Amino acid sequence: MTIPESGSGHLMENGATRPPLPPPHEQKRIIKELSDQAESNLKEGTLYYVISNRWFTSWGKYTQRDDGYAIGEHSPELPDGIDAPGPIDNSDLVSDANDDEVDNLELIRTLEEGRDYVLVPEAVWNKLLEWYKGGPPLPRKMISQGTICRKFCVEVYPLCLKLADSRDNSQSVIRLSKKASVRELYEKVCALKGLEQDKACIWDYFNKRKQCLLVPSEQTLEDAHLQMDQHILLELQANGRASTGIGLRSTGNELALVPMEPSRSSVTIGGGPALSNGYSSGYSSNCSGSISTDAIDGHDSIGSSRKREKGGLAGLQNLGNTCFMNSALQCLVHTAPLVEYFLQDYSDEINKQNPLGMHGELAIAFGDLLRNMWSAGRISIAPRVFKGKLARFAPQFSGYNQHDSQELLAFLLDGLHEDLNRVKQKPYIEMKDSDGRPDEEYADECWKNHKARNDSIIVDICQGQYKSTLVCPVCNKISVTFDPFMYLTLPIPSSVNRTMTVTVFYGDGSGLPMPYTVTVPKLGCYRDLIQALGTACCLRNDEGLLLAEVYDRKIYRYLEGPLEPLSSIKDDEHIVAYRVPLKRVGLKRLEIIHRSPEMKLLGTPLVTYLEEGSVSVADVEIAVKKILSPLRKSHVCVGKSLCEKQNGCAPEDGDEAENRLTYNNAEGKSGSPSPYQLCLTEEKGSSGTQIDDNYVRNSPMLRVGLIWTDKERELYDISYLEDLPEVCKSGFTAKKTRQEAVSLFSCLEAFLREEPLGPDDMYCPRCKEHRQATKKLDLWRLPEILVIHLKRFSYSRYLKNKLDTFVSFPIRNLDLSKYVKSKDAYDLSYTYELYAISNHYGGLGGGHYTAYAKLIDEERWYHFDDSHVSSVSESEIRTSAAYVLFYRRVKADARPDAGESSLDRDDA
Repeated sequence: MTIPESGSGHLMENGATRPPLPPPHEQKRIIKELSDQAESNLKEGTLYYVISNRWFTSWGKYTQRDDGYAIGEHSPELPDGIDAPGPIDNSDLVSDANDDEVDNLELIRTLEEGRDYVLVPEAVWNKLLEWYKGGPPLPRKMISQGTICRKFCVEVYPLCLKLADSRDNSQSVIRLSKKASVRELYEKVCALKGLEQDKACIWDYFNKRKQCLLVPSEQTLEDAHLQMDQHILLELQANGRASTGIGLRSTGNELALVPMEPSRSSVTIGGGPALSNGYSSGYSSNCSGSISTDAIDGHDSIGSSRKREKGGLAGLQNLGNTCFMNSALQCLVHTAPLVEYFLQDYSDEINKQNPLGMHGELAIAFGDLLRNMWSAGRISIAPRVFKGKLARFAPQFSGYNQHDSQELLAFLLDGLHEDLNRVKQKPYIEMKDSDGRPDEEYADECWKNHKARNDSIIVDICQGQYKSTLVCPVCNKISVTFDPFMYLTLPIPSSVNRTMTVTVFYGDGSGLPMPYTVTVPKLGCYRDLIQALGTACCLRNDEGLLLAEVYDRKIYRYLEGPLEPLSSIKDDEHIVAYRVPLKRVGLKRLEIIHRSPEMKLLGTPLVTYLEEGSVSVADVEIAVKKILSPLRKSHVCVGKSLCEKQNGCAPEDGDEAENRLTYNNAEGKSGSPSPYQLCLTEEKGSSGTQIDDNYVRNSPMLRVGLIWTDKERELYDISYLEDLPEVCKSGFTAKKTRQEAVSLFSCLEAFLREEPLGPDDMYCPRCKEHRQATKKLDLWRLPEILVIHLKRFSYSRYLKNKLDTFVSFPIRNLDLSKYVKSKDAYDLSYTYELYAISNHYGGLGGGHYTAYAKLIDEERWYHFDDSHVSSVSESEIRTSAAYVLFYRRVKADARPDAGESSLDRDDA
């Protein structure tokens, strides 16, 4: 489709005439202005429209809009005359595009913003629709979420409720915002069914069982705990009461209207009957409280006389992609200290005044859910109330998209701590530097200051302390801090070592280039590679190695940061190393790029150094002659083998000593330079331009081109500069085999390894500048409950990845004593045993979460897969799906003997 000229109409495929289109750049300007106006006036209720990203990207290309790309990429250079997009086409977003009623169009549930759709303000939609027609329109309202930190977001997926009519068993679909009121729900249902509002009764019919009667009010559907795709039941009032119908469970009398879950005022904290395992249920039928309960999917209420089953085996219903929440919750509700705490009366510790907390509501909702689960036997529970509180205080977890169980866990632990913080008025504490004091003294002071502001059950059992050491690379200033942690996030090395092949060149022209294959730590840094290469090539004490990546026969980058990670070097890259002077102060780098007479790039660049006093073209020519000397076709080694010469290990006596050329010293200048054709590179000037003394004198780093004429080719063998091996050279690598398991200890050691920070992450008080410091973490004190998060997910601007590496972790006797740097160890045991695992199966953007947990005071493991709970053998719980591990400290008198300890660690 070609664009019409400005001022002319255009006949569309359906026969309609489209109004004249503004030029592409004008469209871009208009849309940007409309977008800026809308963004400057955000408020609840503002309309946005969902548009297919496929169509919007084509429009973005047409107008060369960089922000038309969904994943942050910049638009490429586009050819002139690119066609304008056709009519707006949202058919790929809706499940039934042929539905004539726009209100009944349902978006496909698996859509992602940026990948599948974009959101545009109403004014932008109207303008695009005016220009291009099409549809269908998909309007969505902006809502505010959160109470502590309110934010605006577009409700792409409104609440979808399944209306069951008790009169004729018919089913209808009602779509409303979760911020709509119960009164609005009544209005919509009555309008659909042609009823008067005072005649209708609508029930919360979750799991097709009456939960409670919804009373017309300003209460939102979200606060009424209505969930996506759940049922609601419509009944008619007869003589002031709701008529009987399909939703009633009894013989049809009015007693059937009793709600199927406990009254929301029938629960109190503590004081209830004991559970079969010795824990209190926390319920009292005689007292009233303010804690609401979650619905239990069973045929009997909690207060019934059914036979009590073992506590802790209740499943959690999936409310719509809430398996991530269920997995994290199962791990927490099987944490013995938390169970003991929340089954007792903790009301005195609820902190409703803490501005960083949730006014105690999150702690109450979690405690209520935990007591429900420990008194429910094997039936499943719908955690609707808890999810409602979660969405209210953490809007990032609202809706029905998949989320991360570890992110939820981090929020929940922090939120519970603030809701239960025993410190009602946090004192102001000025942190002091260590000032050279012993680590033990300074660590205790930092912990005491932390506890003065943070004191809760979560701090008591879940928080530890680590030592952080920063070192300035310039002045070697050491900064030490002791910080608390709630969990450890450990990287997963895909393997322990890595084989790399690098070609080493002599910067002084004393030997031929030689490839070396070395083994380095996979999580190592450039320094590790330099050390391994130095050993392999017999590097002299006065020499160093300069690493560089060669791409397209030019040096693409120098790898000069010794602490930069080796992971930045890919297997298919060409890495070279130049043997250069160890001390390069007062020297000027000379980079030589090879060209044909037609200015085509050849071979591999060479690097050498000139003294600062070398400021003429003649000096450069002498240096070129020296570095090319090993390539002379007449060059031979005198008295020693070529292998010794190439490896740089031959003694430097006799003719060999004469052959080793100096770095452009006085002796070198005594020879007459060869008339090499040297030119500027395209980075410094037009190709072929002769270099002059002015360029050599004024450039801090010289980059010249060496033109290989027939004369040079007769004298030198340039094949030594061709065909560089890749880093992962096939000739030196073994056949790929199944990846070995990675030990949990390897992950921990990778976490504790010294690493560089960002260029400006540390302000050095001594240098009074931002520096790229190195950081080293050490464990100082460990908590009673140790949570270990395995970093399986990685994100960058262009790449998302999940590691399915099998991490072998101990189930018993995880001994961390050698990793704890505190000398007195606070008289605690640092041996742990596993009691719960949060698992993730599948890839990014989806997948499924489950949990393994050991029942308290039992040596039996169970598998919690949403509502389904089953026993599992201990041998089955080690899988590559393990994501978050939960360990508890083993008391000193309960530690296993040395034999069992050794065996269990060997397995790991």
